[in-house]
Amino acid sequence: MASTSVSRTVPAPPDAVWRLVGGFGALPDWLPYIPESTALEGGRVRRLTNPDGDVIVERLVSFDEASRHYSYAILEAPFPVEDYVSTLRVHTVHGRDDLAEVQWSGRFTPRGATEEEAVDLFTGIYTDGLDALHRTLAA
Repeated sequence: MASTSVSRTVPAPPDAVWRLVGGFGALPDWLPYIPESTALEGGRVRRLTNPDGDVIVERLVSFDEASRHYSYAILEAPFPVEDYVSTLRVHTVHGRDDLAEVQWSGRFTPRGATEEEAVDLFTGIYTDGLDALHRTLAA
């Protein structure tokens, strides 16, 4: 099983960041790669569409409001992996109430790609996503 993790400090208090990213259907609010999210099964599943029209279906597997994190599994996607589980977390930055650290991590089994290719793919997705989050919060 392969894994990757990316962290980024963003210019907003942790609670404000969590209000933006903590909703399981909130990706279109800050992630340009996902302009559409449809809630299914009472909000426990999200059907995402990217700008190319590809569909990604994900299931919420854990959610912790107090600790500001959730994990999800990919059920269907055009990615060369299986057994994918990812976590999005919002941390405090010691001594700063105007900043937060956001960590996006995942583990998965590459299928149809090398481990390096799969890790590079998700490292890029997480990096681009956290850069977009930073831009949204800095605006």
